Amino acid sequence: MPRMLLAAAAVLAAGTACAAEPSGQARGGLQSDVVLTEDSPLSASSELLRRLLSPLALAQTQRNLARSGKQLSEQSVDPAKERFVIYVPSGAPGPAGYALLVFVPPWEDARLPSGWAPVLDRYGVIFVSPARAGNTENVLGRRVPLALMAEANITERYPVDPRRVYIGGFSGGARVALRVALGYPDVFSGALLNAGSDPIGGTTDPIPPRELFLRFQDSTHLVYFSGENDPAVGMDGSSVHSMRSLCVTAVDAQVTRSVADAVGGGHQVAAGAALAKALSTLMEPAVREAGELSSCRAVLDRELHEKLEQAESSILSGKGAEARKLLLQIDARFGGLAAPASLELAQRCDCGVFSP
Repeated sequence: MPRMLLAAAAVLAAGTACAAEPSGQARGGLQSDVVLTEDSPLSASSELLRRLLSPLALAQTQRNLARSGKQLSEQSVDPAKERFVIYVPSGAPGPAGYALLVFVPPWEDARLPSGWAPVLDRYGVIFVSPARAGNTENVLGRRVPLALMAEANITERYPVDPRRVYIGGFSGGARVALRVALGYPDVFSGALLNAGSDPIGGTTDPIPPRELFLRFQDSTHLVYFSGENDPAVGMDGSSVHSMRSLCVTAVDAQVTRSVADAVGGGHQVAAGAALAKALSTLMEPAVREAGELSSCRAVLDRELHEKLEQAESSILSGKGAEARKLLLQIDARFGGLAAPASLELAQRCDCGVFSP
């Protein structure tokens, strides 16, 4: 994990670039090869690790760094070397400002998918997507920081409604978008997941610190949509099931079936009609039953408490292997919800939770 953050960003091929339009001078239409000048404090390496790693994985990473005597670069990407595509709707923003969709691509170039511009115009959505952020790039070292950089710069330069800032993506980009939404619910109010997703509560998408996950449960709206014959439909089902099991209820996967014809039969980026239905769903207020969420959280907390008690009992009984297995299971299932108790038990255990 650490080496992904330590990897140096490769220099882009030389070319003509333009700076993003300054605030108050926004123009509509497509802007290509744009330089965004500011990084984001939320993409600092220490903050990325805190939000996107499980407590035990974070502790192990910190131990490895301390042992090596190395330090992570505060920012893993240099804004001056990055390029983005931006689409600004042709009409004026609404009273509260534009909506914003930060799009994580599976491909390497920065592009606006075909047929999306009229939909973005209709819903008043700015679109921004980075170059060199595809599936072959490092997730923590490039793909996530570039998404956060895009959000920070666009919200600085354009009038954007902070209640309608979304993260999205296609295929592998959608999987990264879900991870960003989970770790940054204070930035993104929703996620648009086109033909790509993962279950949360595991090594790929660990649960973030408690205060962030409670906000994710409270305020993040997720929309999944895939073609009827796309293998991602099964991935969507597994992801939705994991959400429900962890008390995340503002999840809309019905759009997958209702837009199947518009998306197409195979694994391909959504057509304009499918995007329109997904955006319409995403922008609708998410329906949550307060009593249902409270009851679900109570059940989850009881489950966590029982698992922690089992791990402590194993430690006290000298059953190191059993304790190690339980602690790793707790970390995978509950992540930040289990801290700091899970960390304290791991330190007491001396059973190989942390590798040398």
